[in-house]
Amino acid sequence: MILHAVVNDQPCPVHVPDAMLRDADGVFARMDADMDRGWQMSRVWVERPDRIQRCQIVADRLLTALETRNQELAALMAAYILRRVPDIRALDIDAGGDMTRTRIDAGAGPAA
Repeated sequence: MILHAVVNDQPCPVHVPDAMLRDADGVFARMDADMDRGWQMSRVWVERPDRIQRCQIVADRLLTALETRNQELAALMAAYILRRVPDIRALDIDAGGDMTRTRIDAGAGPAA
């Protein structure tokens, strides 16, 4: 599966192996448990990140993986997003340091 990410108006498709989507639930559960304790999202502390905020946090990690060319980590972060937002059409990652500005275009509803 491919997550269609965009960084600085440049398409950055991330290929996620089907096996990773199928087998990484334990890793994703640990990521969620970590975020359950709250998270610093740019300048704001978020006590209980919701599903979209969690994907914004993970998208920030995805950005770092893309910048460092860590394809395995990029695929894992993309897999988390694909599992949490299965109807995602596009992910526009803010590269300016404000993860709250990352936009997720999913399904028929408005983008987050």
